[in-house]
Amino acid sequence: MTAITIPRDLPHTAGLGQTFRNTLTMAWRGLLKIRRTPEQLIDVTVQPILFTLMFTYIFGGAIAGDVASYLPIIIPGILVQTVITTSVVTGVQLREDMDKGVFDRFRSLPIARIAPLSGALLADTVRYAIATTLTFTMGYIMGFRPEGGLGAVVVAGLLVIVCSWAISWIFAFFGVIARTASSVQGVSILILFPLTFLSNAFVPSNTMPSWLQWFVDINPVSHLVTAVRDLVNSGTLGSDAVVSLIGAAVIVAVFAPLTVRAYMRKA
Repeated sequence: MTAITIPRDLPHTAGLGQTFRNTLTMAWRGLLKIRRTPEQLIDVTVQPILFTLMFTYIFGGAIAGDVASYLPIIIPGILVQTVITTSVVTGVQLREDMDKGVFDRFRSLPIARIAPLSGALLADTVRYAIATTLTFTMGYIMGFRPEGGLGAVVVAGLLVIVCSWAISWIFAFFGVIARTASSVQGVSILILFPLTFLSNAFVPSNTMPSWLQWFVDINPVSHLVTAVRDLVNSGTLGSDAVVSLIGAAVIVAVFAPLTVRAYMRKA
């Protein structure tokens, strides 16, 4: 008996609807990885608690006179520092998946080629939300009471998550072009540490030497920290929030096409 082959015309590109569905599926895959290996959440669970306790009780008395007065300063700083640092994981895990050949398997499936990348970026927003919630919860336990109210706290959390998601495109780009996951982590930390610590996240910029203040004042992390402080402490949305959102939009406009182009070459 001769087998009959029925020719089929398969689409070469995925439509917008399929791309969206595939992205959600890949995001769910990322969440399942977290559930099966919960140690991946150490950076977003232990770090905000540990840093809040250490910085508050070590520097609180010296900078603000007492712990209660320091909490409105340090909680927004810890929040921004923790969530932005967490965005490094996007590039590291992306590189690990590519090294293990996971993306080669995805390439053989009838899915949108961009879905593994976009799904990973979407899944990481859950990590940012966890870090944001824990930071504010830890601050509340220690006595922090945001004067801006619950609504301002939610807006501040969303602002940090949006900006961190934008920054994750930078590290996703590193993850695509780098050779190893360790090199992605090393380069990312080398960039982030000066930006987070040479900012107003932990101490007011007017306490620093004049030659350092100019960098702190133009540091985009300082603008984001100030925007969060304005929201949670007074409920106001000032120019620093606008600067932060514009900066996030610029990052996405520059690095999203670069990341997608580099990824599509290898996918």
